[in-house]
Amino acid sequence: MKELEPALRMEGDILDTLEALGYNGPLLEEEALNKAVENGLSSPEFFELCIWLSSQIKPLCDLEESITSTGEKDVESFQLEISGFLKEMACPYSALVSGDVKDRLQKKEDCLKLLLFLSTELQALKILHSKQLKGSRLEKHNEIYHEVEAISDSLGLSKSSSSDIPLLLSNVESKIKDILSKIHNNHVGKPLLTTSLNPDQVERLEKINDALRSEYECRRRMLMKRLDVTVQSFGWSDRAKVKTDDIARIYQPKRYVLSPKSTITLAHLLAAREDLSKIIRTSSGSTREKTVCAINKVLMGRVPDRGGRPTEIEPPPPEMPPWQKRQEDHRRNRELSWVIQLQK
Repeated sequence: MKELEPALRMEGDILDTLEALGYNGPLLEEEALNKAVENGLSSPEFFELCIWLSSQIKPLCDLEESITSTGEKDVESFQLEISGFLKEMACPYSALVSGDVKDRLQKKEDCLKLLLFLSTELQALKILHSKQLKGSRLEKHNEIYHEVEAISDSLGLSKSSSSDIPLLLSNVESKIKDILSKIHNNHVGKPLLTTSLNPDQVERLEKINDALRSEYECRRRMLMKRLDVTVQSFGWSDRAKVKTDDIARIYQPKRYVLSPKSTITLAHLLAAREDLSKIIRTSSGSTREKTVCAINKVLMGRVPDRGGRPTEIEPPPPEMPPWQKRQEDHRRNRELSWVIQLQK
């Protein structure tokens, strides 16, 4: 009777866990589960439950191994797949991951251990995943709250003790409507985006923006690294070596202000006006009024030719010389013949 208690306890734990996981298969009944683990590798229901648990675990763990064999026709393939799957998950039960593969899962206790391990691991993974989602939502909430708070400060609204974002947004909307009522209709200009976005389009645009921000972050890091190397090279001269501290005191504050991350968000797209799409030449009169400076009047003298014209580049020499038939040295042959005659 004492030997049956651990098995009964495991069966109860497995049933409770499967119910909590949302499993609605045939093995939710105690008798059906008991029969399936007794039959083990000859039970199709046992195979189906193992495959279902592994299919739920795989995306949460990003595993390479998987269980796809039905097992009824190819038991050995199922045993190999379950063995690789358990090893990747660092299963603590040595009877399930060591010894001859063909000898595993032959006992009822081992089948119960397998189901208990897979079900409890899946339950733990789902709990961790839900906590991560809550954490990301909280982080997103904090990010939005800080943005709304910055808008409120820009509009001169009094700081609210409430962290309710909809309430803060309603105050912002009321203030903006009040400001807009006091200015001309065409003061702000027409929006560049004239269509309304549905949730699916907003999600796609955010993914596109994330990809672009990642790309430009990489570029910014490269440019900042070039800047660091350039400034560092200035300190190689003898005159600059004695002023290293002065250079660092001037350069470091300006350098730390530079951020590799882009601050462009979807809000910039919604706030863009029609005039943003107008292309103005950098040499136009209106632009030159703000960019003109004394250095523009300095004319550069003659500079060395740096080339770069593909039509003038000569083809590189061949890697190997052309093959030629070896020519015999007749003079050397004559000398050898004289030596042979003298020896005679």
